[in-house]
Amino acid sequence: MTDTDIEITADLVRDLLREQHPDLADLGIREVAGGWGNQMWRLGDELAVRMQRMDPTPELQLNERRWLPVLAPRLPLPVPTPVRSGEPSARFPKHWTVMTWVPGDPLDCSSISRGDHAAEALADFLRALHAEAPADAPVSGDRGGHPKECTAGFDRFFHAVVPDDLADDVRAVWEDAVAAPEWEGPPLWVHGDLHPANVVVSDGTLAGVIDFGDISAGDPAWDLAAAWVVLPAGAASRFFEAYGRADAGTVRRARGLAAMKSLFLMLMGRNGDLGLPGGKPAWGPAGRAALDRVLRG
Repeated sequence: MTDTDIEITADLVRDLLREQHPDLADLGIREVAGGWGNQMWRLGDELAVRMQRMDPTPELQLNERRWLPVLAPRLPLPVPTPVRSGEPSARFPKHWTVMTWVPGDPLDCSSISRGDHAAEALADFLRALHAEAPADAPVSGDRGGHPKECTAGFDRFFHAVVPDDLADDVRAVWEDAVAAPEWEGPPLWVHGDLHPANVVVSDGTLAGVIDFGDISAGDPAWDLAAAWVVLPAGAASRFFEAYGRADAGTVRRARGLAAMKSLFLMLMGRNGDLGLPGGKPAWGPAGRAALDRVLRG
């Protein structure tokens, strides 16, 4: 049996807690739907266990453990904070982490009805996050750089799922992003993977941000793409006004990255409809809605 074949069950989670954190082992354990690189289990009312699953290396969890305690205190929305570390063992040869639970419903299973409020909440959050990263901050190999570095990935998603009637318009948005100027500021902290499954909503608005495995130093345009990928139609202009730091070139890069992220969501949705490993059926409609917002500008 390979690592990826290990079935993660409530019994396994409890056994691991008994071995490494016995004071937590009697709390209620229940699986959380979703997740790809990691599988989540609720632990009592206030905690969660994040189990490394599809991620091939532990670096993403280790980055969360290292940097979320530094970043969380200055962020205006709830984020998961590591409270205990689970180390590889004979029972489970991968990393796992006990983290605080962020209440709310993932946006891919819910919706935002208070668009202006959510736009301002997201802008406040990203203004706080987008500080200059220290020299020892992680650097992602496929996130945080200029869109021109992602052309191969964009082309793969484009040819797989772009609707024929939108192909020219989507290609134009991407080519404009590739032609946009480079980020000239210092590398900033970026979440790197803001999409509907990685934010939670409550009372019709943004209530938290989760999954910081891709936290890294880079171009803030990667996060600003959330203006189209996360926020509802018509909220992007309010978001950029509230954010207040994005020049025209950054907005162009962000819009192109939003197009690429939308296509990725659509591809994951198609894979889910086909029953392929890692597919997420709910992501398809979310991706198509995001792509429509991107094309409306």
